[in-house]
Amino acid sequence: MNDRVTPPMHATPDGEAEITLVVRLPWEDVARLGQEAGRLAAQMKRPVTLDEAVSHRLRSARPAATHARPAGEQPPAMSGSASVSSLPPRPPAEQARQAIERINGTA
Repeated sequence: MNDRVTPPMHATPDGEAEITLVVRLPWEDVARLGQEAGRLAAQMKRPVTLDEAVSHRLRSARPAATHARPAGEQPPAMSGSASVSSLPPRPPAEQARQAIERINGTA
C-alpha cells in the first residue's frame, strides 16, 4: 500500500509555517548538515540544532520557482563540465564512521 499522508502544518507567531518531517539521509548529508550547523552557530554565537541548519539551508538555497517563469522560458542548461562523478560504493558502517569523524572534526 502506498498511502500518502500530508504532514500536519502549524502557523507560527512570526508568520511562518512549521512542518514535521521524517527524512532518510546518507551519512554524508548528515555530516554536511552538522558542518552547516557549526558554521551557523559560529555566526549566531549560540548553539544551533540540525533542524535550524536545515531551515537555514532551505532558505538560503532557494532555486527560482519554475511556475513563476514566463511561458516558453527554459531554465539554463548545465554544461558537461558541471556533471557529478560517481564514487565507488562503501559499506554503510564505513560511511557512518567517516560522517561521525567529519561532524566531530577528527577526519
